[in-house]
Amino acid sequence: MEAALIASTTGITPESLQQTLAQKLDATHVDIQDMSGGCGQMFEATIVSPQFTKKTTLARHRLVNGAVKEEIAAIHAWTPRCFTPEEWEKRQMSA
Repeated sequence: MEAALIASTTGITPESLQQTLAQKLDATHVDIQDMSGGCGQMFEATIVSPQFTKKTTLARHRLVNGAVKEEIAAIHAWTPRCFTPEEWEKRQMSA
């Protein structure tokens, strides 16, 4: 109930974050997990985008945070994990 209340007041859901990131970053894979235990204020994201190629971790995070600037201003905690398609493929093969 509390997560639904937060989402209704902020409009931020895992689905809305996923859609925004996929659209703005041309992401090939986006997975958003609500890590808050139900309050909808702490999200962890796995984002795979060719836009991350040849960028440092900091540059990738800045790119992601810029894409969801308004959304992350309204939540408590945000943790993006960013991969290029090649990096993601290697992770999937070793998992």
